Amino acid sequence: SLEPVETSLTRPIGTNPFVPDDSGDRDRRCREILHIAALGLKKRLAHTGAKSAVVGLSGGLDSTLALLITARAMDLLGRPRTDITAVTMPCFGTTSRTKSNAQRIAEELGVSFQEVSIEKAVRQHFLDIGQKETDLDVTFENSQARERTQVLMDYANRLGGIVIGTGDLSELALGWATYNGDHMSMYGVNGSIPKTLVRHLVRYAADHSEPRLKEALLDVLDTPVSPELLPPKDGEIAQKTEELVGPYELHDFFLYYMLRFGFTPGKIYRMACRSFAGQYDQDTVKRWLTAFYRRFFTQQFKRSCLPDGPKVGSVTLSPRGDFRMPSDASWRLWQKELENI
Repeated sequence: SLEPVETSLTRPIGTNPFVPDDSGDRDRRCREILHIAALGLKKRLAHTGAKSAVVGLSGGLDSTLALLITARAMDLLGRPRTDITAVTMPCFGTTSRTKSNAQRIAEELGVSFQEVSIEKAVRQHFLDIGQKETDLDVTFENSQARERTQVLMDYANRLGGIVIGTGDLSELALGWATYNGDHMSMYGVNGSIPKTLVRHLVRYAADHSEPRLKEALLDVLDTPVSPELLPPKDGEIAQKTEELVGPYELHDFFLYYMLRFGFTPGKIYRMACRSFAGQYDQDTVKRWLTAFYRRFFTQQFKRSCLPDGPKVGSVTLSPRGDFRMPSDASWRLWQKELENI
């Protein structure tokens, strides 16, 4: 038998395991990922004979990346970018900043652009189901996400095209998507790209773009991550994702070491405390690690019916790829270990 002894950690542990520290390596990784994702979408467009690719463009990070990848795929096919339709769908939480960025990016990329306001449709839906507009609850939020998806699906049908999904790997891990809303598409190009890497991919694209597009992309990078489903406060975004589900840099750290290496909660906690020392205290790390495991297990049902998408790295949550998990799996063992920390 061995008596447990706590040893000191000496090796450095980076805070962004998905993102190379060296700028040259990072640029090469970004270039390769954008190419892999574009090749995957190129194959799907060619295979289905789709006449158009429809992207819901919010002016946020994920939809911007999805549109950049779609533009590359059309270029690889030798087709005009006007075969892409970017659709912005303003509603109760849309701000002028994100709406204007969506239009600027679409114009600079040379894609077709449509604005479809969903306010009237959502208000009618609220009347139909007896939902009060003053109740800012999950029904208020999800109704908007599902209406947007309906618009995109039907628009794609009308054009003989497919809907390109925008949700990223971090959102899939946390279940931060509306079931049968933004959760659904015909092909999800961002599905294996974590949020911390999304930022670098958009920045890489900005650094290799013309000045006007670069300016718009940099403003997207500077915009708080938000689903924009709650009314703005004084014209500014009121609903900030990381205040609700926790910092994505922590969640991506947890996700990487849980899936890539199968580390236990206790080990990940200890590594995170060391890696993020001076940035997050131990209570904060434990709080968000607990939230991560709870959400990861309870939201598996959303991942069990994901649309297809390319795999671009060593970590994926696709039910058709490396990851298998029943939707009713219990997180009790992981919870118990976290409680004993």
